[in-house]
Amino acid sequence: MANLLFSVALSIALLAVVISFFRLLIGPSAADRTVALDGMTIISISVITAAAFFLGRVIYIDVALVYALISFLGVIAIARFIERGL
Repeated sequence: MANLLFSVALSIALLAVVISFFRLLIGPSAADRTVALDGMTIISISVITAAAFFLGRVIYIDVALVYALISFLGVIAIARFIERGL
């Protein structure tokens, strides 16, 4: 039963990534695209941690952590560029 719930949650997360990707493509402003990209990375991090749980591989948690740190730095750089330029 728990595996079914995790599978449904993973399917919903993948659908959310697809929706965020379309917002990334058609976003009218750079800020909308940045938020969509950040949303995609957050959802991707949750998918990586779910994969770590399903596969029983602890190393994937480290991958998700590094991905989160790089994503945070990228969003900060983009926000700084949008606000006043580099």
